[in-house]
Amino acid sequence: MRYDLIIFDNDGVLVDSEPISNTILSGYLTELGHPTSYEESLRDYMGAAVHRVHDVIQERTGQVLPVDFDETLHARIFAAFERELQPVAGATDVLGKLVADGVAYCVASSGTHERIRVGHRRTGLDEWFEDEWVFSSEDVGRGKPAPDLFLHAAERMGVAPERCVVVEDSRLGIQAARAAGMDVYGFTAMTPAERLEGANGYFDDMGQLLGLLG
Repeated sequence: MRYDLIIFDNDGVLVDSEPISNTILSGYLTELGHPTSYEESLRDYMGAAVHRVHDVIQERTGQVLPVDFDETLHARIFAAFERELQPVAGATDVLGKLVADGVAYCVASSGTHERIRVGHRRTGLDEWFEDEWVFSSEDVGRGKPAPDLFLHAAERMGVAPERCVVVEDSRLGIQAARAAGMDVYGFTAMTPAERLEGANGYFDDMGQLLGLLG
């Protein structure tokens, strides 16, 4: 394999959470008086840490979201995860092949550590990730599209950025990977390739990923 470390985004790449979380986010924002469609939520917030929601709403409306916004949003999302969340089809097959081949991997997500762990427990992916292989935007000062999270993950895993590859499904994630000096492949199961400009390649089925990485 051409890379020493595979860095996976989490939401939409390992766990099929984006439809769930963006349905809840758009509904909650609308409930608070900020009408937001599901499509608009995907466009504006997919791949971003929750602080981006605060920033965008304040920039557009001049209003501040409630102090308990994050807590309420996460509680609703976690409850839905427990009912509905599934792993992305083929994700465990990819992880199993990386383990068999001795290739290092980790996850670097805009979500909180709690969100990552809730999703992994629900889907059984926790069996594939040691605690020290899980990185969150909580660990760094700036989330995607800044490169900080991916650079942090590479440093902690002991791999130079140019020897890393990122697997992403969001525009912000693609931008972050490129800013970090890493190759990146765009997963187009939910996001069209034209919205993931800058990736080294694209795939719409997890079964295609290993061929790209080899």
